[in-house]
Amino acid sequence: MTTESQEHRLEFFDQTAFELMRATGRGQLMQCVWVYEHPVDFEGLRRFHRNIADSLGGRHIERSPLPFGRPRWVQPSHAPSEIQINETPRPRDELMDWADELATLPIDPEHGPTWYLVVQPFTDGSTAISIVASHVIGDGTAAGLAIFEAVTGNVRDGGYERPGSRTRRQALAADARQVIRDLPATRKALVQGAKLVYAKRKDLTQSRKTRAGRQPAEGFVTVPSVALIIDMAEWDARAESLGGNGYSLLVGITAKLAERLGRRRKSDGAVTLVIAINLRESLEDDRALAMAFASATVDPEKVTVDLSEARTVVRESRQMAKDQTDPAMELFPLMPWLPKAAVKGVAELLFSYSEDLPVSCSNLGDLPPQIAQVDGTTAEKVVLRALDQNVSWQEMQRSHGQLVVVSARINGKVAISVEAYEIGAENTKERLRELAAQTMSDFGLDAVIE
Repeated sequence: MTTESQEHRLEFFDQTAFELMRATGRGQLMQCVWVYEHPVDFEGLRRFHRNIADSLGGRHIERSPLPFGRPRWVQPSHAPSEIQINETPRPRDELMDWADELATLPIDPEHGPTWYLVVQPFTDGSTAISIVASHVIGDGTAAGLAIFEAVTGNVRDGGYERPGSRTRRQALAADARQVIRDLPATRKALVQGAKLVYAKRKDLTQSRKTRAGRQPAEGFVTVPSVALIIDMAEWDARAESLGGNGYSLLVGITAKLAERLGRRRKSDGAVTLVIAINLRESLEDDRALAMAFASATVDPEKVTVDLSEARTVVRESRQMAKDQTDPAMELFPLMPWLPKAAVKGVAELLFSYSEDLPVSCSNLGDLPPQIAQVDGTTAEKVVLRALDQNVSWQEMQRSHGQLVVVSARINGKVAISVEAYEIGAENTKERLRELAAQTMSDFGLDAVIE
């Protein structure tokens, strides 16, 4: 039995993501797709599969027996599922359709499986491999670390216990003591929550009125997603010619896509970006979501001719996010005590579900070449992206549609994924491809769009 200081309880941010998933039923996923034009080394792939299961990417969440207790990380003794190898080849142009289908797999960070590794051959002789996993288990940086460790074989031991290793009496006693230790933070969060709700009372009231005025919607929506691959040298040269860098070019493209998807705020026509900032500084940090969120405002009409302003805005907003804690994040210690409806309210405060129509933009930066070597050899193409499952009409209306852009640089290419939904529009993959192509054309870039 480990000591209580080694029980690896979820940080409050991680617990918030978990409770929000349970409250809404909406699962946020991460996916990496490797495309091999040469034969796959299946022995190397099986080694990767075993290593991922042993890494922090293979952990689960174990709830406390106390209804208001903190959950903790545990490590199952085996992989959640076998490698799924589809025997029947599909046409190559169905690559992303196949990748989309994997979002329908049952993924659960508590009960498992938390991730799947799937192989699909294509009729042109190429092979795609995909891992899809719960975002609640880790952010993009954590996922990259897990893949890197699994490829290299240098897998960290998180020191987690097996699920169910504590008796009920032991769990109740330990978790009750943790609740007492958390009381100062809980009281502070309660005060902060009252202040924040009061400060944003007009925005929250207006948001509720807007939703109440709509016809009640039921069922789920499919959020289209496409992938863009651009030569890194071409990307960097274009960014420099516009007075920016690779990051500001990504921001510019995101702002222009937002414009085409009707996500400009009414007050001044600007685009509000929510930029994920990595706060992970060491391998000892086992948080799932070690990040902050920077808010930046960009004029989409300027970015195709001059990125200098966007570059400055991004730099300043990123630094501000690192220096100042978002007031909404200070509410997280309340999570163990809140009913589902209140959890959704905190999400509204945190993720700015407002008339500003915020857009999510994540840049994973330069990734090590090992990320492309899932079987031990280098894949010809790599795509990393965010996916959503079980997105209800109500949740989509709550967020006024969505646009999520994720980018990474690997093996001489810039890979960008775009996931978007515009309420009242034709939300198809074909339309999103057209919008992405038009946006690339605006910047004079030549991209392969999957």
